[in-house]
Amino acid sequence: MITLGLDIGSVAAKGVLLTPEAKWQALVPTGWSPRAAGQQLIETLTKEARLERSGIDAIVATGYGRISIPEADKAITEITCHAKGLSSLLPQVRTIIDIGGQDSKVMRLNDGGRVIDFAMNDKCAAGTGRFLQVMAQVLGMDVSDLSDAEDPEATVSINSMCTVFAESEIIGHLAQGKSRGGLIAGLHESVAKRVAAMAARIGVVGPVAFTGGVAKNRGIRRALEAELKVPLLCPEDCQFTGALGAALLARSLGQ
Repeated sequence: MITLGLDIGSVAAKGVLLTPEAKWQALVPTGWSPRAAGQQLIETLTKEARLERSGIDAIVATGYGRISIPEADKAITEITCHAKGLSSLLPQVRTIIDIGGQDSKVMRLNDGGRVIDFAMNDKCAAGTGRFLQVMAQVLGMDVSDLSDAEDPEATVSINSMCTVFAESEIIGHLAQGKSRGGLIAGLHESVAKRVAAMAARIGVVGPVAFTGGVAKNRGIRRALEAELKVPLLCPEDCQFTGALGAALLARSLGQ
């Protein structure tokens, strides 16, 4: 079968196209229209694979924009898709931490890779990529530069988890002459504490994997490992695990 998985996140839309011979993947900004982002992914991936749209046997959409994709044969929650995708890459994993643009999730898996419990933060920006993006703007940086600029040896604790209050707190620290690298390390630790507390509610069983766009931030990985006291496995294509899981689940639609 030839299947396509689309993970339409709040910040980025990811697609994975699977054929019997190969895998293609692409990422585009979601922008204001999840539907347009999904259509762009379909066009990009079919072009790269030299396929017609009619050559795709099944499409599964996931992510917050999954119901906006009329081309999809089925919409499946990101919890299920992330578990499927991650288990195909790292079958030994029993806990998944996924931090995206607007929410963060912790999933517990059984020996068969199925979700047996999960916790999700989707009511507040704290502990998400959006929180880091806002804080990077306050610091006059791009969010992708935070990891390299942190200074854990000079960590400045950030006590406010609310984005608005944390912004004011950082501005105050900057006015006092606190180092930017120390503030960044403090932000990383504040996100890690929030996510670790959520993980503690369902229990952390190793091995543990870290996925989502924020997993590319080495400072967050460092802080999370310190909070959880376990090493984190991070797939090379950590942003694509949801889309991969959707593509794998799409195979069952044609059977």
